[in-house]
Amino acid sequence: MATYVYETVPQKKGQKPKRYEIQQKMSEDALTHHPETGEPIRRVITGGSGWVTHGSSILSMNAKKR
Repeated sequence: MATYVYETVPQKKGQKPKRYEIQQKMSEDALTHHPETGEPIRRVITGGSGWVTHGSSILSMNAKKR
């Protein structure tokens, strides 16, 4: 199961959203309401831990140098 970050949708101006971590299957649709409180929520897209390279690509390491 994956852990997703959700936040409440503010109903009044100036209201701060509350964040939750909710576990659910990746095949499930995003939630629209908190399962326990019934508050409207939305899924928050957060940064992952991708592989970043700088400079030459790993494929060019095997290329013959001129």
